[in-house]
Amino acid sequence: MYIMTIPLFCGVIAFCSFRSHLLLVLLSLEFMVLSVFYLMILMMMTFGYELYFSLIFLVFSVCEGALGLSILVKMVRSQGNDYIMSMSVLSW
Repeated sequence: MYIMTIPLFCGVIAFCSFRSHLLLVLLSLEFMVLSVFYLMILMMMTFGYELYFSLIFLVFSVCEGALGLSILVKMVRSQGNDYIMSMSVLSW
């Protein structure tokens, strides 16, 4: 079971190392969400729980992805790039 946590740690390392571009940060967050979903499905199937919570988790992760993409589109339209360092609170 410990080998299934390796993708989660790879996503955390990618999240910490690619802090300059918003798109790479969003991709690493989605990778972490998918690895947590996979771990949750494995745990639920191992212990015999219902899988309805996984559907709720997927709904929230899709909402998180849509919100991130809308922020990315807003940022590219207003600044012309996706650098996090060029983002300012006053430009929103």
